[in-house]
Amino acid sequence: MKLPSFWGGIHPPQKKEKTAYKKIEEYLPKGELVFPMAQNLGAPCQPVVKKGDRVLVGQKLGDTEAFVSAPILSSVSGTVKEIGLRLTSAGIYENCVIVENDGLYEKDPSWAPIDNYAEADPKEYLKRIREAGIVGFGGATFPTVVKL
Repeated sequence: MKLPSFWGGIHPPQKKEKTAYKKIEEYLPKGELVFPMAQNLGAPCQPVVKKGDRVLVGQKLGDTEAFVSAPILSSVSGTVKEIGLRLTSAGIYENCVIVENDGLYEKDPSWAPIDNYAEADPKEYLKRIREAGIVGFGGATFPTVVKL
């Protein structure tokens, strides 16, 4: 049996008039930030930091060896305040790393640009994409490196 279809698809109005010409603003959160260890379609991460550790922007907070997964990185610098179950936006309790933001936004120095990107080994790009935790913007936040 063939499923019914129609020509042209669905094209809802985009309603971007109010924001199309607005300047993008930087948002620097303050206080405590909660990083769930399950943020994508893949396997949940395990914390790789411990309570009391100092963390930097871009530093890995959680990781897993599962192929369809992405590491969780800190978006702030500060101190790991707690690791434990927290109620998340998914409405369930999940393992989380809680970071107390110090407001300094110090970056992890291990994130250096590739010197000669045109001659770099493609495997280096894949490694960097995976280590950066890059995922798609769709609902499943599918890890980008799996698609490449």
